[in-house]
Amino acid sequence: MNSSNELKQLIECLPKAELHLHIEGTLEPQMVLNLAKRNKVDLPYASSNELASLYDFENLQSFLDLYYQATAVLQTEQDFFDLTWAYLKQCQAEHVVHTEIFFDPQSHTSRGVPFGVVVVGIHSALLQAERDLAISSRLIMCFLRHLPAEDALETWKLAEPYLDRIHGVGLDSSERDFPPRLFEDVFALARDAGLRTVAHAGEEGPPDYIREAIELLQVSRIDHGVRITEDPALLAEVVARKIPLTVCPLSNTRLRVYAAMKDHPILSLLERGVLVTVNSDDPAYFGGYVNSNYLAVAEALAPSHEQLTQIARNSFTASFLDQRDKDNWLEEIDAIGI
Repeated sequence: MNSSNELKQLIECLPKAELHLHIEGTLEPQMVLNLAKRNKVDLPYASSNELASLYDFENLQSFLDLYYQATAVLQTEQDFFDLTWAYLKQCQAEHVVHTEIFFDPQSHTSRGVPFGVVVVGIHSALLQAERDLAISSRLIMCFLRHLPAEDALETWKLAEPYLDRIHGVGLDSSERDFPPRLFEDVFALARDAGLRTVAHAGEEGPPDYIREAIELLQVSRIDHGVRITEDPALLAEVVARKIPLTVCPLSNTRLRVYAAMKDHPILSLLERGVLVTVNSDDPAYFGGYVNSNYLAVAEALAPSHEQLTQIARNSFTASFLDQRDKDNWLEEIDAIGI
């Protein structure tokens, strides 16, 4: 039997890729206050402890309400650089060697922050991390699905001068009542421009949203996707087509998709052949970064060394890295041994 200490050591030494990470969701309480002071933003909480005490969410929407309020402190290129750099330093500490970062431009342009300020600040940190920390990355622009599809199309126009820094597009925010089909046109524009596509589906929304994302948006990956367990035919199709799910265990329990981690289907999905990965989603709000998510799975579900190693392998297989880079990391994982 694997001891918890052995699993912890394995998690720490495995190289990992993170494929489902909202950079705005790495805004730790103390950084919220620091940036608010820097930018003279008034906030309704006086301390980081007071802010952190609000992180007891009833559902996705209750989280999003606080999340969008906190983003008001992000105003300059330096703010976005500092935010991203802090996350990348955490990656270095946790042996996350590749990350594919989501950002939500509409959360910022709607406040008068220019699109270029957002993307240049984030991208500058990613470039520095590649030079100084040996962490590779891809940048994925997400559209907010609770806003009209016309707003997404306007955002696409703002993004066009910066497409050399953007690798893909995604779809996030409130899932319920906002099906993927609403965004078919803007995703077609992104594919025509050579960008990869992903979408949140099957978190709070039904399995039909997963199918729409695959068929209409032609996504390479499904973000979350855990409600696929409710549709055996769709699950079999995802296995056959090797469509990855970027699963976020702590997020799923903190937002009450599952009552407890012991109820999470990630290992059963893995054993059924689904290409599942472990990610942190919005780690400042949900209780931890990538290693904490692996550890939560290990403690509640007692995976084998082989299962944890396979999840780490999946993170590279499902990534947008070139095949040569994928193979190099897979070889490194194999060299660690089981």
